Amino acid sequence: MAAALAPEVLGHIGSFPITNTITNTILVDVILITLALYVHKNVKVLPSKFQSAIEMIFEGFYNLIISVSKTHAMRIFPYVMTFFLFILLSNWTGLLPFITAIEWLGHGEHPEGEHMIPLFRSASTDLNTTLALALVSLVSTHAMSINTIGLKHYLGKFFSLKPLDLYAGLLELVSEFTKIISFSFRLFGNIFVGEVILATVSASTIFAFLFPIPIVMYELFVGVIQATIFALLTMAFMALFTTAHGEH
Repeated sequence: MAAALAPEVLGHIGSFPITNTITNTILVDVILITLALYVHKNVKVLPSKFQSAIEMIFEGFYNLIISVSKTHAMRIFPYVMTFFLFILLSNWTGLLPFITAIEWLGHGEHPEGEHMIPLFRSASTDLNTTLALALVSLVSTHAMSINTIGLKHYLGKFFSLKPLDLYAGLLELVSEFTKIISFSFRLFGNIFVGEVILATVSASTIFAFLFPIPIVMYELFVGVIQATIFALLTMAFMALFTTAHGEH
């Protein structure tokens, strides 16, 4: 479980450090790709329970996107769904004992050098990952906005010859940068704190077999909520920025 603020270093490829959050990211990618291939090859007219569950999740998000941006739903949907699935699996794989119990001889932050550290640690507990996700969300939103409504209308959201509109636009421009902080720290803080609590409780010889179970169940729920919040906020901002001023 995550106890140190920074991810532990498992080894190096040249001068590039390989941390246990990077291995978790690779694991999540493998799971998503495998899941996509499996669903693609096993689609049936009469769906199984697994296929029905997948369709229900995808249809729920798509219908939600249509309700806020019917015109651009097909553009927004891939981003929203990808963020949700990646963050959800990242959050969950950092909680499952049969994954977190796998250890590796690495460097970490131990004063004595090499020691056994978890091979996988939730990528959401690495501020580098959550910051990267926030940047991808923000850049994608603005790129989609320029491509959809044009550069003139895009700049018109922030700049105007009218003093009051210009002031409001500049405030909105500043708020775009604060989104990076709020997106990244909200996800990082909620998942990191949960894993620290779970690690602390699990380390106790008295409560090691009792308390972790309800905490894990609660953190699995938090993982769903945080993934949903990130995805829905991205959806809302994309829907807003693909609508020019004056459109309904």
